[in-house]
Amino acid sequence: MVLSRPSELMHFLATLGVSPKKRLSQNFLIDGNILRNILKEANIQAGDLVLEIGAGPGALTEVLLEKGAEVVAVEKDPIFAQALKRFPSLEVFAGDIRDFPLDSLQRKAKVVSNLPYHLTTPILAMLAPRHDLFSTVTVMVQEEVARRMTAYVSTSEYGSLTLFLQFYATLHYAFKVSKRCFYPQPKVDSAIVTLTLKKPPLASPEKFFDMVHTAFKGRRKTVRKTLGEVYGVEKILSLLKDPHCRPENLSLDDFLFLYHHTREEDGSKNW
Repeated sequence: MVLSRPSELMHFLATLGVSPKKRLSQNFLIDGNILRNILKEANIQAGDLVLEIGAGPGALTEVLLEKGAEVVAVEKDPIFAQALKRFPSLEVFAGDIRDFPLDSLQRKAKVVSNLPYHLTTPILAMLAPRHDLFSTVTVMVQEEVARRMTAYVSTSEYGSLTLFLQFYATLHYAFKVSKRCFYPQPKVDSAIVTLTLKKPPLASPEKFFDMVHTAFKGRRKTVRKTLGEVYGVEKILSLLKDPHCRPENLSLDDFLFLYHHTREEDGSKNW
């Protein structure tokens, strides 16, 4: 059975008596070349431990297993979760990824997933900080989100999501995936992005991200205005190279510089 072939996918769905559920963002890949390119981008090798999120009917699952990977598949839809048990070597978690015990993984893993689009941001927020558990996270997301994830400084797509992910990972925009490669066909194109996770520059980043979010709440305002209201205008002006810059003009290193120097003023050493 090759579920990346539309005719075989339709037959499989009919056998199960199901159709794709919009509320679960069920859009299934029907292009075998894309599946092979995902494995290449994720650098899947025989013996790798792979966490697959949203396995669905199992088209990606099948090629991962054929490659010799040890796969843990997470699938919320109970019908598909049961159907995945047709793969003898596959470990299946029937439920939401947010309920999956990540620390139960026996060794460091790679994540490979066609993410449920309505849960993209919370899932990335859960996975990105876990460099202790995952070496890489290769995901399919909406094209617009992929551009935001991998945006360059001083571009319209650059924002707090970009900075959050850069804090925890090195990002690579791999390739675009046409909406015609899915059944049912979604309204927008998708893209593959890989995060190579790394040790973050701060052990306790909560206050740092408070600063970033404060800056981007006033995206059209200057950093002098948004951060000056919290940390003091004169303090911020003394630290900025350009007093008229906006938050999208500041790199991760720039924000870390501001954070360290504004924290020094009150004697904080929690970084």
